[in-house]
Amino acid sequence: MTDRHEYDDDLFDTEGDSEGADASDEERVFAALAPVQGRGFAQSWWGQTWLKALEDTALDLQQLKAGRRLARAGSVGAVSVRPGRVTAVVGDRGGAVHRADVLLQQLSEEEWDRFLGMAVERAGHIAALLDREMPPHLVEDAAAAGVELLPGIGDLEPRCGCDAWDHCAHTAALCYQLARLLDQDPFVLLLMRGRGERVLLDELQVRSVASASARSADEEADEEADEEPVDADGVDATETFAAGSILPPLPAAPPVPSEAGPVPSLDTDTEPPTGTDVAALEFLAARAAAEAHRMLTDALTAGHELRAPTDELTIHQDAVRLAAGAPEAWIGARLAEGSGRDGEGLAAAVPAWDHGGTAGLSVLEDEWTPDAETAARARTAVEAAWDAGERPPLSASRNRWTAADTGTQIRLGRDGRWWPFRENRGRWLPAGPAAHDPAAALSAAVGDE
Repeated sequence: MTDRHEYDDDLFDTEGDSEGADASDEERVFAALAPVQGRGFAQSWWGQTWLKALEDTALDLQQLKAGRRLARAGSVGAVSVRPGRVTAVVGDRGGAVHRADVLLQQLSEEEWDRFLGMAVERAGHIAALLDREMPPHLVEDAAAAGVELLPGIGDLEPRCGCDAWDHCAHTAALCYQLARLLDQDPFVLLLMRGRGERVLLDELQVRSVASASARSADEEADEEADEEPVDADGVDATETFAAGSILPPLPAAPPVPSEAGPVPSLDTDTEPPTGTDVAALEFLAARAAAEAHRMLTDALTAGHELRAPTDELTIHQDAVRLAAGAPEAWIGARLAEGSGRDGEGLAAAVPAWDHGGTAGLSVLEDEWTPDAETAARARTAVEAAWDAGERPPLSASRNRWTAADTGTQIRLGRDGRWWPFRENRGRWLPAGPAAHDPAAALSAAVGDE
């Protein structure tokens, strides 16, 4: 394979590669992954695109198969990810070990400038990345800006200590293992393209502030242009400067308390107004305090300002949120009545909320028919999650896949994730959080995880 890009071949030396995972934002080191059986390597669409770039480039399919066997056997050591390069020591079936590298062209400064300019105008893209997702429209918008994030044919260039000139079993094993890491965190790909997560988020924050300031200045200028001129004496500069020197500095922001404070007792000597349910009011006040504490903690989390705002809860959703606070039985009964559910329905809705909030509730209560493209991707994911002959018999109905012999079911959410369910006395109940891998979701439903 021709060397199309300029790389620093000093990185191929084994000396000086002892930095830890937190040494800098320019390198991340992932511990060796455990052996894996009975599932495909890439569950996310971006992980599958990474493997397609490998499989479309490699000339020897036998080397790819050997690489898959090595990756499944856990023969890939700790994986180091740096701009332009991913590295690991890979053992082969004969006991020998080789250093394997896969190179990927970094984005230029101009390309990063275009990508950041695009991303800062679309908060949803950054929110998705913070949730460890890479939606297709992010990649499409980047491509429209002239930036290719995902690799294509010939973009993954192998270097291996076994001196193979094409992808060997060792570099193929490294690529298959990296697909599992990409599934968990798409920032791994962005680091290979040249920007670590912290640097990328800092640059986006700076641009967001600058963009907001520019918009504010434009709005103020428009307002001033519309105003009638007024006479103003102004403020003497000497007086202003003197006052500034005696003003105390702003105090530091107080720390966030570890938990919400206690709710004041409403049990007083004064009789409450007619129709006031004091116990219910105390419960609502306690839940409001807990929710305010959660929102404050979340607002002070790094990257919060880049996330898209969430939709306001409906009355039915909010009733389930309140019921998740483990209220007394009589409060639960009132919440069930107010949300249009019976006691069992509310009991099923609470774990759905605990596992996934509004998305978990939607998967519990809504049955929908995927369009042809979504259905095809779902079927491909199910078929790829197990090796040939290992997939349990599943019957598909709309977005629900049922293994009747085990009393388990997986449901496809509108966000592409799979949710485990277990049958209990004729009712399907949530059995755990969502997973990108349908096999992992079914395993959680069975109770293997």
